Amino acid sequence: MCTAITLQSQGGETFFGRNMDFSYDIEPHLYVVPPNYEWNNILNMHVLRNHFGFIGIGQERDGKLGFFDGVNERGFAAAALYFADYAQYEEYNENNMRIVHMGKNPINSWDFLHYILGRCSDIEGLKELIQNTYLIGMPDPVTETVAPLHWMAVDRSGKSIIIEQTKRGLELFDNDIGVMANSPDYQWQMVNLRNYMSVSPKQISEAWWGNTRLSPFGQAGGTMPLPGGYTSPERFVRTAFIKTHIELPGDEAGMVMACFHTMESVSIPKGVVMTGRDTYDYTKYTAFVNTATCEYYFKVYDNIQIGTAGYWENCCYARDIVCLGKLTRPVIFEKLYPC
Repeated sequence: MCTAITLQSQGGETFFGRNMDFSYDIEPHLYVVPPNYEWNNILNMHVLRNHFGFIGIGQERDGKLGFFDGVNERGFAAAALYFADYAQYEEYNENNMRIVHMGKNPINSWDFLHYILGRCSDIEGLKELIQNTYLIGMPDPVTETVAPLHWMAVDRSGKSIIIEQTKRGLELFDNDIGVMANSPDYQWQMVNLRNYMSVSPKQISEAWWGNTRLSPFGQAGGTMPLPGGYTSPERFVRTAFIKTHIELPGDEAGMVMACFHTMESVSIPKGVVMTGRDTYDYTKYTAFVNTATCEYYFKVYDNIQIGTAGYWENCCYARDIVCLGKLTRPVIFEKLYPC
């Protein structure tokens, strides 16, 4: 369970972020990957070399590092979200070697985010790269299963696409609404939005049913049709409505606040959603990037104070991946005193 969005400031800067909702035990860290970094993907078929450096949030386990989201030096950003019951990949076996000879790069879904962050400068470049990419499914070190994923990407111009591989094959969708959640697929989510065309930030007026006068209970009557649960379709609809109507300030600090406020209505408290494994699915962290500056802003479940980290001040002279530490930090309460 996750939600991702884009927002654009009055000055044209594109912000991209997500809620990371997860039921598995993870300890996310921030990493800086330098330009021209060489790495072995999980398939270990050949060494891959990045073109661009990037900063991203990820998890290392059993010597394998996977990324959940990130932004590279060109302002190209992306995130991976769960896509249960819809994602379909070909399982890796020796026969997959033929894909290499067909001119396509086989990439494990766990490595795909690293792959595109290191190779793409914008959405058009991503579209070209995907033409020569073949997604393979292999168990990842966190869930020890073939994680069903789909991806949302955005560049500095604000262009965004959704990448989904289903039984229909690998598909790209222009993401004009600037929102992604989980299952069902993006096309279904967009059709479902048409059920909520009457939702409005404006107050509804009184109505007469025969001789009976009906008046609204105060403000927010126009939002009554909005769904209130935490399923993927409900989160998609709520987020699409809020991001479309939220007032966007002109300064960066105000934009960061607007981003986090947008995600609050779909942030999941621990305890209200339980999985079939009797584990809690909740919002581990919320993070946003300014694609113009490559600056990260984040907060975690146990500390709602916003932290920040940038690519440019941490990439200098790095030849290997640099870990900036875990997202979770000690809580510090600011005490007020008489003036």
